[in-house]
Order: sequence, then structure tokens, then C-alpha cells
Amino acid sequence: MSDNNGEKPVLGRKPLGLKRTVEAGQVQQSFSHGRKNTVVVEVKRRRIIGKPGEAESAASAPEPAAPPPPPVAAQPARPAPAPPPPRPSATDSLLSRQEMTARLMREAEEARMTELEEARRREEADRAAANEEEKRRAEENRRAEEEAQRQREAAEQAAAEAAKNAPAAEPAAAQDSSGSSEERPAIRRFTPVAPVKRPEVKVERPKRGATDDRRQSGKLTVNRALADDDSARARSLAALRRAREKEYRRTHSGGPVQREKQSRDVVVPEGITVGELANRMAEKGADLVKALFKMGTPVTINDVIDQDTAELLVEEFGHRITRVSESDVEIDTAADIDASESLKPRPPVVTIMGHVDHGKTSLLDALRGTDVVAGEAGGITQHIGAYQVKTKSGEIITFLDTPGHEAFTEMRARGANVTDIVVLVVAADDGLMPQTVEAINHTKAAGVPMIVAINKIDKHEANPQKVRERLLEHDIQVEAMGGDTQDVEVSALKKLGLDTLIEKILLQAELLELKANPDRSAEGAVVEAQLDKGRGPVATILVGRGTLRVGDIFVVGEHSGKVRAMVNDKGENVKSAGPSVPVEVLGLAGVPLAGDQLSVVENEARAREVATYRQEQALKKRTTAAPTSFEHMFSALNTQVIEYPVVVKADTQGSVEAIVNSLNRISTDEIKVRILHSGAGAITESDVTLAAASRAPLIGFNVRPNPKARQLAERDKISLRYYDVIYDLIEEVRNEMAGQLAPERIETVIGMAEVLQVFPAGKKDKAAGLLVVDGVIRKGLNARLTRDNVIVSATTIASLRRFKDDVAEVRAGVECGALLADTNDIKVGDTLELFEVEERTRTL
Repeated sequence: MSDNNGEKPVLGRKPLGLKRTVEAGQVQQSFSHGRKNTVVVEVKRRRIIGKPGEAESAASAPEPAAPPPPPVAAQPARPAPAPPPPRPSATDSLLSRQEMTARLMREAEEARMTELEEARRREEADRAAANEEEKRRAEENRRAEEEAQRQREAAEQAAAEAAKNAPAAEPAAAQDSSGSSEERPAIRRFTPVAPVKRPEVKVERPKRGATDDRRQSGKLTVNRALADDDSARARSLAALRRAREKEYRRTHSGGPVQREKQSRDVVVPEGITVGELANRMAEKGADLVKALFKMGTPVTINDVIDQDTAELLVEEFGHRITRVSESDVEIDTAADIDASESLKPRPPVVTIMGHVDHGKTSLLDALRGTDVVAGEAGGITQHIGAYQVKTKSGEIITFLDTPGHEAFTEMRARGANVTDIVVLVVAADDGLMPQTVEAINHTKAAGVPMIVAINKIDKHEANPQKVRERLLEHDIQVEAMGGDTQDVEVSALKKLGLDTLIEKILLQAELLELKANPDRSAEGAVVEAQLDKGRGPVATILVGRGTLRVGDIFVVGEHSGKVRAMVNDKGENVKSAGPSVPVEVLGLAGVPLAGDQLSVVENEARAREVATYRQEQALKKRTTAAPTSFEHMFSALNTQVIEYPVVVKADTQGSVEAIVNSLNRISTDEIKVRILHSGAGAITESDVTLAAASRAPLIGFNVRPNPKARQLAERDKISLRYYDVIYDLIEEVRNEMAGQLAPERIETVIGMAEVLQVFPAGKKDKAAGLLVVDGVIRKGLNARLTRDNVIVSATTIASLRRFKDDVAEVRAGVECGALLADTNDIKVGDTLELFEVEERTRTL
């Protein structure tokens, strides 16, 4: 602060100029809690520049101090300068400036109010002028209408007099004159509608600025709408046109036009809500509810009624009913046949089947190498179970990779026969194996042509002629032996005979004349499906006919969806896929089963309807899948022969023949056994799928299923029955065929152990060194010794030791020694399975 108390404090350096325009002062602030604060306040004054003639007088006049309110204007130049008055204190100067600010604000408010008043007056004047102009135009229109009416009446009167005074000898001329007058269109009449008198309601509106009033000047307000003066808005041209048309209809028809009741064909399913029925009838939902109340059925608009009640409602309201059942919702693709002129050639679909040890995978890799495009790009990376190969001649072939034949069997079981040609791979040095025979049976059941590829002809011990002779046992005759089945000798390792195989495939496809319509809604089948962690449900679809595009809405099995993206076999995103093209489809609501049919529908509502119906049908099948006795089947089908389908698997081919012959001998005229498939070896996924297609029991004689086959059987609820005595098998099948259910044997596996070593125990016996893999092993339990999933012996644990101590049980992860009763056929690598058998009486 400055030492001179008489001068005002300033901030920083003083500004350059003749006079100081910024004054500074201090204001002390006091707070409620006793604290004080000093604030420096600046006041900037406006510089006043006088006229050129007043420069001397302004220069001679002393600098005026801050005048107290009201302000006094500066005096003109005086003869002698008076001594300056004492300078006021900082507090008095601050009060004077506050009063000056208040006065300026009042003046500004008064000026604003004056401008608002002037704007309001201008608006009222413009509105009054507009009303006068509207009245003038309405008066001119009224006069024009009256003049036109007078001219019309005069013309009609003149025409009537002319027709009356016409001579009788000229009727034709009179008729022509009358016809010309009738053809002239009548002049429209319009009766002005008087405005409705409404009570005056005053609504106070807050004052706004001139800009807001100008903005609201052309809009309809509450005051204008309720005012009964002439400032109301005039009727629009559309309102005048509607009034004239209404007057014309009234004068020419003689009264109001009554709309005729329209009768409709109403489609009613087995169950429908009242609201949906009202929409289909184009009636009010309240009227239907009222009619149902009169019938004694109190319902709401969201309640479901049956077809009979819906029929009463439809007939009461004058409509016609069309009954539909739930099965009509299903998509019938068999009835939809394309015209012959719309069919175009499509690539063949080839499925390669055979034993896994016969070089099927090597042949597939070799066929991929025949792809010219893939050879240029450096090879194909197979992303899905189906892919396309382009040959050197430019032809395209679609190959399906179905390891284990489970996908092929599920397709056939669900009626999805998507394959055109089957290539059966047989090793020339090994001959026909059990899985080869299974492939032959599946191909015959599917009814598709077969091409035999005899592989591994580069080996010294290869004997292709022996393979051709073994095929005769299964009614397959190759062309070299006078048959119609093509065969070709190939070597996947040396890449021999691959071109010949491709030529035979193309020749067979040409004989089949494979065609499809690409210009229609797509239909296809699921080759495989999985739940991807990042992409959700993904299905490999093989398009049968039509073209599948991104954005199409489809139904596949029990699920619906929309095609979000499609990926081909090379991992590229595509926008469309034609017939015989395999693609991965993203956008499904769930994971479908292999073999499910895909159909593109028109909208999402249709897709949800079909998917819901299929889910309900699947639920009914699952809930009503309880076994029934043959007595009920006899009562329902007295005149038909009942078939009892079974699938038989045994450890040796001799056992298979003995079981099949015994089952055929117990067949009668009323019921007979139908062997779907029989073979030697362990139970595989192909056997479970084949049994699931006909809901047949799967009989295993001294064999066990592999883990994947067991999981598949649990999912499809297939009955797996294990036997080690053929008489027990025949007796239980006979009792079940006769309707007498045998006691149900429930096996509970409580432990699994692996044989690590075999030790001699005494002179004849052998002890097994075991590692408990799962569960627990107890002394005295029933045990089953298996080797490569084939039962070697059924025994019990006679002795159980841990080191040199006898123990009652050994848990998982612990090694032990066991002595098996009634068997010494133990080898390293065998599996010991311990189980408990519980018999329960079956109830229907």
C-alpha cells in the first residue's frame, strides 16, 4: 500500500494519456465467522470527446469528481477557475458508482419495455390487416360462388325449356341434346360452415422480448384459438375440398353412405388368442370379448381359445373359417419341385469312406493336391469338414470328410441324402475290414452309386484281385468282373491313379445329370456344427438348391437365425453360396444336429413359428419316449407284422453269425427280428447312430463301447445291453418280444485300473500289478478284464494287496497287486473294470 493516505491506491503502472480512465479502491469484506478480507476494486470511466469548437472550454474546465446522485452535468467554462473541492473518500466514491449503475439499468429496462410495446403494436396492426385481407378474399370467393350458381341454374333452366319445346318428330336429336346436358359435370356446391362460438378464456402470458414475439406471431396460441373474434385462422384448402365433396355426396346420394360388411376367410390354428383372432377378422377385440361373455365364456383379449370356439365367433361375425393344424406350420420341401427349365448343372458331392488304416486321410490329402488353384497358392488349409477341389479341366468337385461315418449316418437317418457319390477306400494289402463293411451297408441304405478305390498298390504285398473277390461277398461286383461298380487302383503315397479317380467321379456325375435351381430360396443340410468360443454357434452348411446370401433368415432343425457371415473352405468371407457349395454360417440361435435341414423363410416371425413348433414336437418325443409293451402294439396293429430292429456287435465273426441265426429262428408270423447291422469289433459311434435312427437296442456280446460312443448313446438315450452268455441274450430278447419284460440289470462302474506288470503267484496263478485310474477297487467285486475294448474274461478280485499287506480297498492314484479268480490270461496294458450289478423289475 502507499504511504500517502490521501491518494487512491492504483494497480501496476499508470496508463499513458491525458486523463486517467481507471480508478482503484479498496472494499473490506466481513464474514460471519469473524474473518475479514480486503478486495481491490477498479472502476473504468467512459472517455468523453467533445466537439472541435469545445476543445478550449473542455481543456480549461477542471476534472470533475464523481458526482453524487442524481448526476449534475459539467458546467461551461468559468471566468476564473475555482479551487478544486476536496476529493471524496473511497467509500463515498464506491456508493456513487453503484447508484450510477442502478440508474443506467433502470434506463435500459425502460427502453426495452418501450421497444416491446412498439413491437406488440406493430404485430396487432399486421394481424388486423391480415384479417381484413382474409375477409376480403372470403367475400370475393362467396360472390364468385353465387355468380357461378346463378349461371348454372340459368343453363339448366334453358336446357329444360329447350327439351320441352322440341318437336316430337325429332326424338333422336332431343335425346342427343339431353345426353350432352347429362354428361356435363355438375357444379359443386359449398355451404359455408359458421364458426363455433366458444367461451372466452383469458390466459396470461409472461412478457417476452421482441424477438420471441416476432417468432410467435404466426403460430396458433391459446388466446387465438379460444377467441371468438375475426382473428381466427381461416380454413385450409384441404378442409374446403373435403367439405365440398361431402356436400356433393349428400346431395346426390340422398343420405350418408353405409359401408358394406366385408366377409373374410379367417385362418384359425388349433389354438389362437382372442386378440390375434380379432386382427385376422378385422374386428374390434372388445366386440369378440363381449360375444364370448354372452356365450358364457369369460375371457380376456390375451387368453387362448380352441378352434371350435373360434369357429362360433367367426360365423357369428359373418366370416368364413379355414382350419389349420400345427403340422401345417412345418415347411414341406418335398412338395416344392422346381421347373425343369430353371435347373442348371451343379458340382457333384462326393463322400470318401473306409477304414481309417487304409489310407483314407492320405488319399484326401492327395486329392487336395490335385487342386490347381491350391497348388498355385501353396496348399489348402481345411477349415471345415467339406471343401471344393478344382480339377485341371476346370471342373469343380465337392468332397465331404466324414471320419467314422457318423455324420453320413446321421444325415441318412434324418432323411438328408446330400451325397451323390461314395468313394470306398480299401487297402490292397489288408482287404475288407469291419468298418469297410459298415461303409458298404451305409452306402446301400443311402442308395447312392459307389466307386471302389483300391489303395496302397505300391506295396509288394498288395493284392487288388483279392479285394475284388472279397467284395463279391457283399453283392458288389466291379466292372472288371462283369458288374456295374467302378474301381480304380490308386496310391496316395506315390500319387498314382488320382487323375483316373477324378475322371471316374466326373463320369459318374455326368451319368447322374446333377442339376439344381440357383434362383430360389436356399435349402441345405448341416454337415457339422459346433459352439465356438468367440463366434458362438457355427454350422457347416452344404447348400442343396437355391442361393444362400448374407442377411437371409432361415430355420435349421429346432433353431432359427439370420446369416451374419459366411466363410468358405479357404477361410474367406463370401456374400453368397450356390448349390453344392459348403460354407460356415454364423448367426444361429443354437447348435443344430448333423443332418438337420436348413430352409430360408420370408421373415423372422415365420422362422420363430417353425422353430417353436419343432421344439414342441421334440419335447413331446422326449417326454413320451417311455418303453411300451408289445401287447399294446398287437392291439393297435393286429393285421400287420411288427418288426423288432436290433444292432448286434460281438467279439468274433463266428459269434455274430450264431447270434443272428438264433434271433432269426425266434421270429414268428406276427413279429420278426430285423437286423439293422451286425459286425465284429467294439461298439463305435457309427453303431450308436445307426441304432438311434430306428430307436433300436444295441446288443454287445463280449464287447464294450469306446468313450465317444458311450457319450453319444447317453445323449440319444440308446439302450446299450451287454451279454456274455448267448442264452441270456436270446431269452431276454424273446421275453421282450412277447411283451414280458425281463428284470432290468443296472451296472454301476465303481473303479477302473490299468495292468502295469504281471507277476507269478504260486505254481499256476498270476498276479496283476495295477494302477487305480478312477474310482475305487474292493476285494470280492465283479471285474471285467478288457483288451482293446474287447472283453477277455469276466472274473472277481480274489485277493488285494498293498505292498505285503492285505487291504480291503484301494483308491484312485495308488498302485496295488490283485489276484483274479478263474483267469490267468493277463497282459500288460489290459484294463480292469470293476462294477456292481443291480436287478430291478421293470414297470410300464
